[in-house]
Amino acid sequence: MYSGEITAYIDFAQLALYAFWIFFFGLVLYLRKEDKREGYPMESDWSERSPRIRLQGYPALPKPKTFRMAHGHDVVAPKPEKDPRELKARPVGAWPGAPLEPTGNPMIDGVGPGAYALRADEPDLTFEGKPKIVPLRAAPGYYLESRDPDPRGMKVVGADGLVGGVVKDVWVDQSEYLLRYIEIETTAANGSRTVLLPWNYAKIEGARGRVRVVSINARHFADVPGLKSPDIITLLEEEKLVAYYASGYLYATPDRLGPLM
Repeated sequence: MYSGEITAYIDFAQLALYAFWIFFFGLVLYLRKEDKREGYPMESDWSERSPRIRLQGYPALPKPKTFRMAHGHDVVAPKPEKDPRELKARPVGAWPGAPLEPTGNPMIDGVGPGAYALRADEPDLTFEGKPKIVPLRAAPGYYLESRDPDPRGMKVVGADGLVGGVVKDVWVDQSEYLLRYIEIETTAANGSRTVLLPWNYAKIEGARGRVRVVSINARHFADVPGLKSPDIITLLEEEKLVAYYASGYLYATPDRLGPLM
């Protein structure tokens, strides 16, 4: 046997298999570590009892990394600060992991299906750096297809069958050419106000000349989270808005809180 025949002494197929196993194990660890940049360390009643307890699992949290966004601002993940919001709910039992019971108005307190993330309080931008989602009145060149029903001027009816407001305008996404929100003029305790309704929560009934919403009742439109600017919506405002309508599927009426069977 010649000394140059190294394949006679080493099983390269088995070495390649071992190398693949090591690489794949390292890849899984890396991906598992990177996906902990959002939502960790977790907060619970255990972590509140002692500062030495951190619910992060294995592998540990990655070191903070700064991401330079397209329009110049920076985002750090994982976030160094804790969520500053007060949890307006209490556990129904003394054991860890007990379900939370709201203590206030769950539709605006950010609990259960109404929970929302603390995204940036600034608008999402187009490639050119302009607000991406704006009302049709502020989007020259955009229009509603004439063969589709135009909701402007229609009454908005809640799940209780009562009128909650009248459609004033629609908001368009200038990057994806979609309708995102319906602008509604509704009546509140201190007078009329303008609120938004996410397009996916509305059903346009053109034949009946109305917009139907099943997640909330007519009276709930008065408490829909508002906007800082009449023609701009921020990422944080979008979170609160969608969370409000989502929470209505559970909290809008007492009968929705009961068991299904």
